[in-house]
Order: sequence, then C-alpha cells, then structure tokens
Amino acid sequence: MAIKVGMVSLGCSKNQVDAELLLALVVKGGYELTADPADCQVVIINTCGFIEDAKQESINTILEFCALKEEGNLKAVVVTGCLAERYRQELAAEIPEVDVILGIGRNSDIVAAIERALEGERVVEAAPKNLLPLEGDRVLSNAPWYAYVKISEGCDNRCTYCAIPMIRGPFRSRTMENIVAEVEKLIASGVKEINLVAQDTTRYGLDLYGKLMLPELIRRICKLPGLVWLRILYCYPERITDELLDTMAQLPQVVPYLDIPIQHCNSRVLRNMNRVGASGELLRLVERIRQKLPGVTLRTTLIAGFPGETEEEFDELLCFVQKARFERLGCFAYSEEEGTPAATMPGMIDLEERRRRANVVMEAQMQVAFDLAESKVGQTLTVLVEGKDWDNDGLWGGRSSMDAPDIDTKVWFTAPDTIQPGDMVQVEITATEGYDLVGHML
Repeated sequence: MAIKVGMVSLGCSKNQVDAELLLALVVKGGYELTADPADCQVVIINTCGFIEDAKQESINTILEFCALKEEGNLKAVVVTGCLAERYRQELAAEIPEVDVILGIGRNSDIVAAIERALEGERVVEAAPKNLLPLEGDRVLSNAPWYAYVKISEGCDNRCTYCAIPMIRGPFRSRTMENIVAEVEKLIASGVKEINLVAQDTTRYGLDLYGKLMLPELIRRICKLPGLVWLRILYCYPERITDELLDTMAQLPQVVPYLDIPIQHCNSRVLRNMNRVGASGELLRLVERIRQKLPGVTLRTTLIAGFPGETEEEFDELLCFVQKARFERLGCFAYSEEEGTPAATMPGMIDLEERRRRANVVMEAQMQVAFDLAESKVGQTLTVLVEGKDWDNDGLWGGRSSMDAPDIDTKVWFTAPDTIQPGDMVQVEITATEGYDLVGHML
C-alpha cells in the first residue's frame, strides 16, 4: 500500500507553482497524494517567509503538524519553500520534530529526502538557488479551470524593504519555448484561464534576450487554440510600455486587468524604497492605461508606515488612493524584515501606528470599491463558474475577467443546476453585496 503524502502550500501563487512541481515529483516517486492531513504519513509544508505575518503562519502550521506526528500516523514532517531557504538552521535547531528541511535549490531531491526521513534520518540541506526547478510536470492544486504559470524566478529590483532577492536569488527568465509548451499542455488538460506570475513579469526576457519580451510572449501564448483568458500579474510600473498595453488591447484572450504593485506615491518614500516615481507620474500612468485599455481593472498594493514616512507623506498617499480609484487595492503595514536595508533606516514607526495608517487607507478604498461595484449594476458580464455556495442562499459563485483567483471579489448569481463549475456564462448584474456583485444568469 502506497504511503500517502499531503501538502500545505502557503504564501503567493509563485510558491504554489513550486508546490505543484513538488507534487508531480512525489507522484512519480510512487507516493499517493491525499488532501486530508489526518490521513497522510508524510506532510510537505511549502512555507512563505516574505513578511512577519507570513512567517508566523508558516511556523504555526509546522507546529500543528509536529503535534499531529506525536498523536497519529504521521511519520515525517517536511518543510520546503521560502522559510526553509531563509531560516534553515534556525528551524533545525528550534523545531527538532521536523524531519526534513530543504532549501529551494534542493526541491528536485524531494523524493530522496522523504525516503531518507522514513528510514529515520534527519535531512537538512540546501543548494544554490538557481537549481530550483522552473519547469516540469505539475499536479494542479486548485480548481482545474485555471492555473498559474511562473515565467521567471528571483528579482533584481532590490527594493529596500524586500527579502525576496535574498531568498530567491537574482532574476532569471524561463525560455519562451518552455513557457508556451507548458501553457499548451495546461490548455489541453482543460485549463481556461492562464495567470502569468513572477516577481516582476514586465522584466521578462531582459536577461535571456536583451530586451523586454513580455509582449512577444503574450502574442505567442495567444496563438494557442483553446485559451479563453490570459491574465498578467505583478507588473512593475516603470516597465509598462505602450507596446505591452497595445498588445493587450489587440488580443481578445488577454483580459483587461493589470496588477501594478506601486507600494507608495511620495517621491522621497519611493526613493528610500529604491523605487522611482511620484504621485503625478503614477496618476499619468493610470490615465494612460485606462486610455489604452478601456474598462481595465487595475489592482495595486501599498505599504503604509515605511520608516520615516511623515504624516504629510501619508496624507499624500491617502489622497492618491482617492484620486487614482483603483478597482482593487490592498494596503499593508510595513513589515520590518531582518537583513533588508529598510530594517536599519532611521525613523522606524510604531507598529500600531503603521497598522492604523494601513487601516485608514483601506477604509478610504472601501468606498471607492463600493462605488465601482455599484457602477456595474445593469451590465452583463462573462463569468467563469466556480461552484454553488449553499451557505449563501444556494447561489452560484464565479469570477468575471475583473477578478483574479484567490485575491479578488466574486460574482454571485442564480442559475439552473444544468451548469457546471468551469463553464463560462453570461450574468446580468442586478445588485451589490459589499465588494461582490449579485445577478442572474441570462
């Protein structure tokens, strides 16, 4: 009887892709996958180590499974991902119940590590970050109608608040041929929505081809038959070119959606973040995108309470949010990450004040989002059906092109039971429910 392996993947969609590559290796190694933590003999915890809250979630999850190992039939706890890469020795010393700790460069050795752990050996190993596999067979861990495709790994931007270059190493693109082949395979398996992800998708190809190649990659992907939606996430504002916007506008498969993590709008704060720009430039960028892509949905993330951020600079950020009117926005309190330049900057702001500022921004954005949702009433949207929610009056739920998986809002609607999850249907919007839209299938 095959040993059963479970997986918990934490953090971002890029980490999820790594987890799905790991799962495929586990299956090839002869193990059986299970989604029930109580039913597995081995659990892989693919951790996140980006900010303090994520690190704490990862540690809590590890401790929960270590407790399960003491109580039941769980025989091995395996820790991979960003926390294992960044704090390998600390985890090994402080949580001796963990059987395997693999840095990201050792992901391809997952099966051998599990076998060694089941034989009673403790495995704590790392390798150069550039040995992290970027391609290969995957076992999708989400619904079968959408998938993330990671087009590059690592980052060269060196934002002062960010530990990703330390954890993931320098930027490296996958070849265009590999990416297109993977997308083709995913479409053949039934995937309708492809979401391109990277630390900075707009930098794609610069290292391999000597120029920004995201527009060309998009054009090649959109030649594949069967693709319904292509979504682009994590775009660096300075590299959103007219060529990229024109390409998006010309190809019907590319949904009018851009995720642009701008982090702040004040020029001095941005310089301290090792980023460029200012409120005026960013507002002009937003205007240019909306002119090129009518009806576009813009998502961004912001950091409140960065070291040295004055009340006036925070007020500028708040004003910017109200002017830009992003359809989707998340604001986070600055997280002090050891080893990053920002962690030693003067003017560190009290954590409670950082959180207060982030909450103020989100309260301002809430009204913007509610107003934008109201503007959709009376419109008909194409919705990707995701299932029925019996806790929500038995309504069907799904996402329009305005909504990225896992992070954005939902469309709730009445429809006959003849439809299936994964179908694309037309929904007339008749009302709103907070951030979400409500309607009926036509």
